[in-house]
Amino acid sequence: MIAKLSGSERAAALASLPKWQEVPGRDAIRRQLKFADFNEAWGFMCRVALAAEKADHHPEWSNVYNTVDIVLSTHDAGGLSARDVALARTIDGLA
Repeated sequence: MIAKLSGSERAAALASLPKWQEVPGRDAIRRQLKFADFNEAWGFMCRVALAAEKADHHPEWSNVYNTVDIVLSTHDAGGLSARDVALARTIDGLA
């Protein structure tokens, strides 16, 4: 089972992910990305989907035209875990 981040681990993770925000009322992080158009947004989502599948860790997300909203939380851990931090870093690298 994946462990939920401790308070200090969570603080360090959030400090290292400046483009991500905490989700009010949830132990999760969120990032919104805007692209030039739908095609660019969809291409980004495809790249993230391949990386997420390889990591066996999948985001909650939505897409409206050029905007992609992503929420990360590890359901098995009951909140934010190292898997979320790793996927957030991967997403930042793909953005």
